[in-house]
Amino acid sequence: MNDNSTRADDPGDISLDVAGMLKELVAIRSAMLNLANECEPQFQRLDETRRQSARNLLHYLTLRQHDIRHLQSRLAQFGLSSLGRAEAHVLANVNAVLGLLNLLKANTLPNLSHSDFLDFKSGTELLLANTRALLGESPAQRQTRIMVTMPTEAATDPAFVSSLLASGMDCMRINCAHDNPETWARMIENLRHAEKARQRTCKLLMDLAGPKLRTGPVAGQAVLKCRPNRDYKGHVVSPARIAFVPLESTQRPDAAALIPVPSEWLAKLAPGDHVAFTDSREARRSLTITRQDANCCWAESNKTFYIFEDAVLEHYAGKSKTAGATCKAGPIAGAPPSLLLRMGDTLVLTASLEPGHNATFDAHGTLTRPAFIGCTLPEVFSQVRPGEHVWLDDGKIGTVIKSAEKERLLLEVTELRSRKANLFADKGINLPASNLNIPALTEKDMQDLDFVARHADVVGMSFVNSAYDVVQLQQRLDELNAAHVGVMLKIETRRAFERLPEILFAAMPCRSAGVMIARGDLAVECGFERMAEVQEEILWICEAAHVPVTWATQVLETLAKTGFATRAEITDAAMSVRAECVMLNKGSHIAEAMAALDDILKRMETHQNKKVSLLRPLHSWLNPAQSAARAADARP
Repeated sequence: MNDNSTRADDPGDISLDVAGMLKELVAIRSAMLNLANECEPQFQRLDETRRQSARNLLHYLTLRQHDIRHLQSRLAQFGLSSLGRAEAHVLANVNAVLGLLNLLKANTLPNLSHSDFLDFKSGTELLLANTRALLGESPAQRQTRIMVTMPTEAATDPAFVSSLLASGMDCMRINCAHDNPETWARMIENLRHAEKARQRTCKLLMDLAGPKLRTGPVAGQAVLKCRPNRDYKGHVVSPARIAFVPLESTQRPDAAALIPVPSEWLAKLAPGDHVAFTDSREARRSLTITRQDANCCWAESNKTFYIFEDAVLEHYAGKSKTAGATCKAGPIAGAPPSLLLRMGDTLVLTASLEPGHNATFDAHGTLTRPAFIGCTLPEVFSQVRPGEHVWLDDGKIGTVIKSAEKERLLLEVTELRSRKANLFADKGINLPASNLNIPALTEKDMQDLDFVARHADVVGMSFVNSAYDVVQLQQRLDELNAAHVGVMLKIETRRAFERLPEILFAAMPCRSAGVMIARGDLAVECGFERMAEVQEEILWICEAAHVPVTWATQVLETLAKTGFATRAEITDAAMSVRAECVMLNKGSHIAEAMAALDDILKRMETHQNKKVSLLRPLHSWLNPAQSAARAADARP
C-alpha cells in the first residue's frame, strides 16, 4: 500500500476527518442562522408557529444550497445521521450531529441551544397539526387522506356519494371548471346527508377553474363508427349492431351504438325492413331491422359505416325498392370532430374562437390553407417568442412557434407519439418556456368564490404562479369574510415550481394551507423525464415548511375507468403514501379504485413514513436459518 494513502483505522486520520466535518457543518449552521436572522423582520406579522415554519423552511433552503453528499457519506461511516431526514426540523438535526461530532473530537458537548428552532418532535407534530387543520382528522387505520373528484352524477345520486363516504372518502373535490352552482349545491347537500347517515365527517374542496389555456371548437359533427367483427381471414363473425331509439326518451337499451330518431318514424319500422343512408365518407350503407322492442328497434350490417347527426335515414319496407318516410338522425354519442396533424405540419393558433378546420389542398395536392384552431386566452400571444415550445393535449402534440403575431401563432408540429394525431376541442395548451403574466384568478373564479366561501372547507387555486397570486386569493377571501376557508395551491406550471419557496412563504398567513402536485400539467411543463425528481423536491420543501401535500393526477386512473389496474399505477399509488392526501379522479369504477387505494395506503404506512423506511417485522421470511440451510444444501 502507498504510504500516503488514507487508512480508516488510523486514529489521526479519524480525528482529522471529524474536525473537517465539524468545520463544514458549523459553516452551514452559521449560514442557516444568518439567513433566518436576516429575514426575521419579514415574518413579524406571522404568529409564532408560522414563524417557526418560515425559519425552518429558510434553514432547509440554505442546507440544500450546499452539496453535502460527501459529508453525508462520511457521517454515515461514523454511524451518525446523514441529514437525509432533516426536512421538518433542520436546525435540530444539524445541532444533534454537531453535538455528537464534538463528543467524538474532544469528549465534550457544546451548548447549541437556540430558542427559536423546532426540535425533532415539534417539527413532525406541527406538520400533523397543519394537516388536520386543512384536511380534518385521519381515519383510524391510515394517516394519508383520500380525496375523490365528483362526477356530475353526484348531484342526482345520493347513494353514490354515500357509498364513497362509506368506502373511506375523506375529502370531496368539486371541480368548478365543470357544472354550475345549482349542481354543486346538490352535490354538497348529498354529502351532508351522507355525513349524518354515516356519522362521518368529510372535508369539501372546491377547485377554481383558473386561467386554463385550451383549444377552441372544431368544425364538424360527432361521428359514430360501427363495424362488424371479423376473423383472421376477414370473414364476418358477427355483424355491426345498433339500436334506433326515440329522440325524446331517456330510457336507453344496453347497446354499444345508439341512433336517436323521431318516435313517429321509429314506429313504422318492422323486422325485415331496411334503413339506407349515405355515411360520412359518402359511402351508401343499408341496415336490416332484426328486432322491435318496446322502446327501440335493433338493426345490423355486415359492412363498416360512419354515421353523424343529421344524416338522412330512408325507410324501405320489406323488400320494397322505393323509399318511404325519411328522417334525420338525432344527437349521436360518437367521436367529436378533430384536426388531423402529422410531423412537419403547420398549425395556426388563432385569437378567434371560430371553429377550427383541417388543412385544405388544391387539386394538385398543394397546401392552400393550413389547419387552424382557436385559443381561449389569446392574450398570451403577445407574451411568447418564436422558437418557444407549445405543447397540446397533455403533451401528446409538440410544436414550436415559427412566428408570433397579435392575432395568431404559426406553429410547426415537431413531436408526436405516433405517425399522426387528432387534436380535439377543449384540450390543454402548455407554454413551459414562455414567461407568461396571467392573473391566477379569472372573472369566473371571482364569481365562483362567492359560492365557495359559503360552502367549502378548502378552496383550490389553479395555476398559481407567484406570491402575488396567493395574496390576491387571501384578500378576496377576507373580503368575503371567509378567512376560515383553507387554501390548496395547485403546482402545475414550471414557473410555480421554480417559485415554490416564495409561494409557501406567502401562504403562511393563511389559517390553513396545502399544496397539490398537479402532475398532469406539471409533467408537460417540466418534462416527463423530470417528473419523478420534481415531485420529490416538492414533497421535501413542503415538509420543511410544514405544509401538507396532495398527490394528484392519474392515481389508479386505469382502474377507476376500466376496473383493471396496471402494474405501474399500483407502484405509483404505493409511492403516494409519502403525501398527506391522495386524489382520485372520477371514473365508472371509482369504488374499486377507492378500495384498492385504501388497502395500498394501509399496507404502505407500515413500511414508509415520508422518506424513512420503517423497519417493522417482516412476515414473508420467518426462518432465516432454514433459508441459509437450504442454500447450503443446494450447493454441490
